[in-house]
Amino acid sequence: MLNLENLCELYDKYNDAFKAKVEEFTIGNKHFQFNSQPAILGVINLSSDSWYRESVCLTVEQAIRRGLTLNAQGADFVDIGAESTLEYAERVEDVKQKSKIMPVLESLSKQGVLTSIETYYPNVAKECLQAGANIINLTGTEETEDFYRVISEFDAGVIICYVQGKNVREVGDFSFGEDPVNLMYDYFARQVELATSLGVKKIFIDAGLGFYYKNLQDSSQRINYQMKTFLNSFRLRKLGFPVCHALPHAFECFGEEVRTAESFFAVLALLGKTDLLRTHEVPKIKAVLDTLSLYQ
Repeated sequence: MLNLENLCELYDKYNDAFKAKVEEFTIGNKHFQFNSQPAILGVINLSSDSWYRESVCLTVEQAIRRGLTLNAQGADFVDIGAESTLEYAERVEDVKQKSKIMPVLESLSKQGVLTSIETYYPNVAKECLQAGANIINLTGTEETEDFYRVISEFDAGVIICYVQGKNVREVGDFSFGEDPVNLMYDYFARQVELATSLGVKKIFIDAGLGFYYKNLQDSSQRINYQMKTFLNSFRLRKLGFPVCHALPHAFECFGEEVRTAESFFAVLALLGKTDLLRTHEVPKIKAVLDTLSLYQ
């Protein structure tokens, strides 16, 4: 059972990391002060296979309306994705991704909504940046140099996701290890070094907790891993850039109250000093942020 003693142990063991400061930067017309105020990334799913039904938009009009609603509810950015990460979901190739994303992106950009595009195709990233996207949510591990070059060209942001495989759809046996941060720290360090060497300045580090891993039979193992990662997130901030987390669901624990799960995980993420919260439930997460900010 998680308790205050566990948090004290973490703080005592990694006190130097807890004091780490991260880069703060401007995206679009908005400056973000991550060291004092976390940000929110709302979600639009353009795939009918996505399991979180409330975020699924089957028409361009629905997606635009949801994007504007998320923005009004307090989302700092809106993340647009055309492919579900579920094991049996339809694969959406680059041409179809662009056809789905572009009209939504163009409309939201014109209306002043800051956008993130989830993809592992370099050509999708480039065309979306040309159309006004502000961030690329990079869910692959191949051709990252090509991604970073084009992201730098547009002075855009990037969310570097931790993926054990070619991309989020091609993950085999997932290794947890005893310490989740040790597993991913070196990968992020290499990617941050490469990205910055190519001129990328606006970087988020994402542990990939919202992804689906088909080899996981024991849900308690997955949830335990997610909880530990949230609470240890501050250690990744030693890399100098803000940490992003996709808030998971834990259906096995929450059952028919699954839409409240992200609020619970948001508390753990914020205790671990997460800087950007990716969520399907923007009003709930904003309420969590607002409430925790009242503590003096």
